[in-house]
Amino acid sequence: MTVVTVGVHIVDILARPVEHIPPGQDTVLVDQIRLTAAGAAAGTAVDLVKLGNDVVTMGAVGDDELGDFLVAVLAKRGVDVSRLARRPGEQTAASILPIRPDGGRPSFHVPGANLGVTLADLHVETLRAARAVHLGGVDVTFGLAEPAFFGLLDELRADGVVVTMDVLSELPDLLGMARAFLPHVDHVLPNESQARLMTGEDDVRAAALALLADGPRGVVVTLGAEGSVVATEAGVEHVPALKVEVADTTGCGDAYCAGFLTGLLHGRDVPAAARWGTAAAARVATGLGSDAGITDLPSTLALLTDS
Repeated sequence: MTVVTVGVHIVDILARPVEHIPPGQDTVLVDQIRLTAAGAAAGTAVDLVKLGNDVVTMGAVGDDELGDFLVAVLAKRGVDVSRLARRPGEQTAASILPIRPDGGRPSFHVPGANLGVTLADLHVETLRAARAVHLGGVDVTFGLAEPAFFGLLDELRADGVVVTMDVLSELPDLLGMARAFLPHVDHVLPNESQARLMTGEDDVRAAALALLADGPRGVVVTLGAEGSVVATEAGVEHVPALKVEVADTTGCGDAYCAGFLTGLLHGRDVPAAARWGTAAAARVATGLGSDAGITDLPSTLALLTDS
């Protein structure tokens, strides 16, 4: 099942556990430091491959050393990077993430080449040949918010391509712009804060229904340790989280999207696909970085039967 991820590509540099930033030039010893492929397109792409999908990723990275690393690690994980644009002279997006002992993750971030992604960076014929397209971080790749891309999404959906969408920021202006995508996608998966900011609703269920009214077939609002809320024309349902020992919450949203989309491609309905997403997110939470925890689909789904 070929899936195309479109959007944000980031290099994450993670250290765990970090209880404080030392003063001056002092040194703090930590247990682990990792570099990973991350972002709402790249991180989701890696998890989709682990769950058994063939994946092509599209977006933009710089021609710097971080870009070299990101392309290499994505290819090593089995993602097709042949359609990933390289931008001469631009910075590849990157984040430094000091992970707290409880799994929390403050960040230092440079958005880099992600901000310049446009329709011209995408390979339209590859999109048309896909079984599904995941839009990762369209609030940041705001150059895609144009009628030509919306028209392309409508064409893809008319041909049976499943289109899912995730957002990245918590900036009201960017999230408001991202809402324009909703009539052109099948499912949108914001977190609780993003759903509230996009709609102005304080109640999560009301926010989910407000987003559903904009046109998608399903809205999934992730709630962290509280699970997720799923809204479809059949109603609103709460899907509980799975209890695991949390090491790091980085990439849990991307993993949820990967599990959810994989469930849809295996013929599951929206609530069942949300449970697949819940299992994938739980797996990632047990390790350091967005590519941790998940090894394959059977062991991921085993969490659902073991819970």
